[in-house]
This record gives sequence, structure tokens and C-alpha cells, in this order.
Amino acid sequence: MLNHIIIMGRLTRDPELRRTGSGVAVTSFSLAVDRDFGSRESGERETDFIDCVAWRQTGEFVDKYFSKGRMAVVSGRLQIRNWTDKEGNKRRSAEVVADNVYFGDSKRDGDNSGASYSAAPAGGNFGGYSAPAPSAPASDFTMLDDNDSQLPF
Repeated sequence: MLNHIIIMGRLTRDPELRRTGSGVAVTSFSLAVDRDFGSRESGERETDFIDCVAWRQTGEFVDKYFSKGRMAVVSGRLQIRNWTDKEGNKRRSAEVVADNVYFGDSKRDGDNSGASYSAAPAGGNFGGYSAPAPSAPASDFTMLDDNDSQLPF
């Protein structure tokens, strides 16, 4: 069976980082995701508000670098949880368990953190998010001749 989901939207609130009893990081956040089509009556696009949860280093990454209004791309799986409310009623909740979270927009104006992060997987994929690609020193590069006859294809 296949359970894979990719969504892109803006955070509706700041991420909330908590820790389990054993110290494992878990971050909850919600994305506002526009539908691809508008309603028949008004033509306006509707928005879905989707709950997400990220564990361990991915959760710490989301808590550190994302905030309300920031565009995010989340890749993971859809999970349905059954639970009981305070009145004893059985409830169901759907949420996306994030395996990877990427920036969906460019760095914000006034953000002087100095780090450059990529929305595509970089050299240091750590815990489900894209870490900055390490810059190679100039001495690691070798000049190639313009002779294409040496290429294997």
C-alpha cells in the first residue's frame, strides 16, 4: 500500500515544539493550503487547514526556522488518529506526519541569519530536512578541456 502526501501552504500559527517523556522532540503546526479550483458560485478558491506533526530533528528544524505566514512544503504520510474527548465521545483526526519539510519561499527580508537553505535536497539531508550545501574550496575544482570527444556519451 502507498500512503504518501505532499502539500504546500502557509503556516497558520507558529510551530509548537514539545518533548515526549523520553525527550524526543515533536512539533505541531498547521498549513493553509489553497485548492486548485474555485467554487462554482463565486469562483473563489477554498482553503483547507491541514494539521501537521514533525518528529525529532525535523521537528526541531521546523520550530527553529519557520513561523506564522511562512510558506512550507511538507512531504510525509496521512495519519488518522482515534481519540476520546473530555465528554467520552469517540473522535477522529487526520494529520500529516512530516518526513521532510522544505522552505516554499525565499528567505524573508531582514533575516540576517547568514545561512542559505535550499528547497531541494542538498548534500547534508539530516533528519528529513534540507541542510545547507557545503561550499567546496576552489582547490577541489579542475579545469576541463573543451574537447567533447573525451566524453563517454
